[in-house]
Amino acid sequence: MTALKEYARLESTGLWRATPEDQRREVGLSFGEATLVITDSANRPLTHWSLPAISRINPGKLPALFTPDPDGTETLEIEDDTMIDAIEQVRRSLARARPRPGRLRQSVGGLVLLTCLGLGVFWLPGALTRQTLSVVPPVKRSEIGATLLGHLQRLTGASCRNPLGTQALAQLKERVLGRDAPGQILVLPGGLNQPVYLPGGIILLTQQMVEGTSDPSVIAGYVLAAALSRTEADPLEPVLADAGFGTTLRLLTTGDIPTDALQNYATKLVISPPPRAGADVLGPGFETAQVPLAPYAYALDPSGETVIDLIEADRLSNQDLPIILTDGEWVSLQNICQI
Repeated sequence: MTALKEYARLESTGLWRATPEDQRREVGLSFGEATLVITDSANRPLTHWSLPAISRINPGKLPALFTPDPDGTETLEIEDDTMIDAIEQVRRSLARARPRPGRLRQSVGGLVLLTCLGLGVFWLPGALTRQTLSVVPPVKRSEIGATLLGHLQRLTGASCRNPLGTQALAQLKERVLGRDAPGQILVLPGGLNQPVYLPGGIILLTQQMVEGTSDPSVIAGYVLAAALSRTEADPLEPVLADAGFGTTLRLLTTGDIPTDALQNYATKLVISPPPRAGADVLGPGFETAQVPLAPYAYALDPSGETVIDLIEADRLSNQDLPIILTDGEWVSLQNICQI
């Protein structure tokens, strides 16, 4: 994105508050690939805000007040005019990059017309979904994922934001998924019975998952299993499958998804998350990431009976592997929900 390249080296300070009950604290600000990076005085990441999800609470007023979530519980106050202008320009740039009704109709209108007239088979739900998935850009996917997260947090409670725990999550993400992996990992107070991967690279764990084990490999397994699930199916596909033909067509032709469709899908995620990937996907994926598969498998079923395929697919048993987290990072992660 041009705006991101222009401001790649821009840094500033601000006052960040994780929840309305917290004291504001001075933080450092800089741009990532698709995030606003918020760091402490030692330049350690506290959190990453997805740029498409950022909104300004007080347009036209100073100091500027920004938030990454629909409820505005987490806020960032900025007085630096250059940083404010940069964020606004990046937000405008991302908005222009989103599919617009007129632009999208111009690009697909002819295809839609010809399809309607002569290629009726294209309009079968599966074919329509595949076509839609192929044209939805990353910015729109991030927007859909952030909106889903907002609806989920209304059901589960706001994500845990203990600063040291958030920093440990960032280290976990880099160790397991790589430094350049998109999105972020969040821990919710509850509401999910397995990890979830949302469009835009948002991976959701729960407090019980984090606190219910003494082995960092299990948490790394939860993260990897969620990330590898996207190789089985596009994370946007179940959203469209649940919303139905009309919503899929609307996304294709206007670039929008109705709010109630995303609210309904968020509710169903709490009740029944998407299935995990099979051993044929998890085995090679865990090996590439240098994370043992067996600890994750036994976390799913301590008896091992229903996950024997995963246990047998573990090619790293009894090998010396890079550490997942240091002892200090692990303690911080397990206390991420403790304010």
